[in-house]
Amino acid sequence: MYDYIKGVLVSKNVSHKSAVTVECNNIGYLVETNLRTANAIGSVGEQIKIWLSLVHREDSMILCGFLSKEERDIFNILQSVSGVGVKVSLVLLDELNAYDLISAVIKEDSNALSQAKGVGPKLAKKIILELKDKLINWQQKIPVTIDAAMSGAVSEEIVAEVQAVLLSFGYSISEIKSAIKFAISHSDNKSDKMASEGILKTSLQHLAGQ
Repeated sequence: MYDYIKGVLVSKNVSHKSAVTVECNNIGYLVETNLRTANAIGSVGEQIKIWLSLVHREDSMILCGFLSKEERDIFNILQSVSGVGVKVSLVLLDELNAYDLISAVIKEDSNALSQAKGVGPKLAKKIILELKDKLINWQQKIPVTIDAAMSGAVSEEIVAEVQAVLLSFGYSISEIKSAIKFAISHSDNKSDKMASEGILKTSLQHLAGQ
C-alpha cells in the first residue's frame, strides 16, 4: 500500500523504541523504526524520505520506516520467519545493515545474527535455515550503484557485467560494491575505466587482498 513518504520531519524519538513523525500534505505519519535509522535520518524540520512497510496486526496497523529500499525489503523478508516479528526485525537491522545481514545469512554466520538483542542461537539458526535461499535469489537482483562522482567513469552495462561475474564467485553485494568503487578510483587510465576486464581484474585483486 505504501512504498515511501517524503515530508518534513516533525519529531523523532531516539531510544530503544525509536519512532519518527513525518508530515506530508498536513497529515502526520507516525513511523516506527530503529535507533540507527532514527539517528541518521536527519534533524527536525528537515525534508526527509523514508521507505515504508505497513504491518497488519489483529488490533492495529503499524508503519515501519527505513533509510533504504533494501533495508525495507529485508525487513519484509524477515517477517516471513515464524518467531521473528516487528521488534526482532528492527533490532536485527539496527545491529546489521541490509548487506551485512544478507552476508551473515548466506555465510551461515549465526554468531553475527546473535549479536542482536533478543536473537538467541536457536532463532539465529532458524533465520538462516528459512531465509538463505530467499536472500541468495534476492541479492542477485540488487544492482550495484556507484557514487555520482564516478558515474561518468564507467557505463551501467560494465558495472552490471562485473557484478554478475563477482556474484557467480560467491561475493556479497556489499563486497562487490566496495571492490568496484575501489577499481574505478584506482584506474590509472581511461581505457581501463571503460573496459570491464580492467575493472573485473582490479576488483578481484582488491577482494583477494582483504
